Amino acid sequence: MLKIDHLTKRYKDTTALDDLDFEVKPGVVTGFLGPNGSGKTTTMRLILGLDHPTKGRATIDGLSYADLKAPLREVGALLDAKAVHPGRTARNHLRALAASNQIPKARVDEVLEFVGIASVAHKKVGSYSLGMSQRLGIAGALLGDPGVLLFDEPVNGLDPEGIKWIRDFFRSLAKEGRTVFVSSHLMSEMAVSADQIIVIGRGRFITQGSVDDLTATAHGTVFVRVSDPPQLISLVKNQNGTVEEMNDGNLTISGLTSDQIGGIAFNAGITILELTPQRASLEDVFMDLTADSLEFGSSKPETAHHE
Repeated sequence: MLKIDHLTKRYKDTTALDDLDFEVKPGVVTGFLGPNGSGKTTTMRLILGLDHPTKGRATIDGLSYADLKAPLREVGALLDAKAVHPGRTARNHLRALAASNQIPKARVDEVLEFVGIASVAHKKVGSYSLGMSQRLGIAGALLGDPGVLLFDEPVNGLDPEGIKWIRDFFRSLAKEGRTVFVSSHLMSEMAVSADQIIVIGRGRFITQGSVDDLTATAHGTVFVRVSDPPQLISLVKNQNGTVEEMNDGNLTISGLTSDQIGGIAFNAGITILELTPQRASLEDVFMDLTADSLEFGSSKPETAHHE
């Protein structure tokens, strides 16, 4: 299990993490979400001992990374797919990693085959595309067959087939009882690949739960087609509803339930042609939760970018 225990990190006058506290449990895929500058990468660096906390600690099964006897056998990580010497071949890169942790050479070819780059393992990493580099990074994370795995933006550069592959891969790791912790800015991907979601903003914990939990209480919208859109728009606004009118005359209404909208239309004699509740997406919830935590605000909600 991965535990973040009141973790704080300050860089001079900047607080990157502020008393961050949560647990990442084995057997599920846990997505780690936050807007640009929220502290996701800093958290992962602290977990891996690449930086030191100002206060608090990050532990893997009760131990800090520095205290692990064979780190690659206990924790696998992909933070920066391009952080590999460009003049090395993929096979030699993995062999060097294996030797540093007394991992058999045979394991190198196993993971290269598994991630689908065995045929280019003899080529220098500098010639790899981002997608190929991502696969090599995943191979490195798997090298020691660890129980805890951390991935920072793992689908970057992957084609649709690769994204589906890594989604299934995460599921298989979790089913084996491993701890899988995935940082991403792709809400749509986390909605289908993560069992649990942890959201942070400005280095602080915001919320945690399943995708269903997080979206269940969020206010969605209602898609409406009616005989008299202008009249319904006026009536809905009188009831403090918000209306977005589409080019085809159809309406998207928020702030009122489908029952309330149906009642308003019925009482006014407006014929309803379609009335469909639209459940809030994970992206909608994310934007609501992190609205006060954006490093750079905007008049229109935009998907958070990679930090």
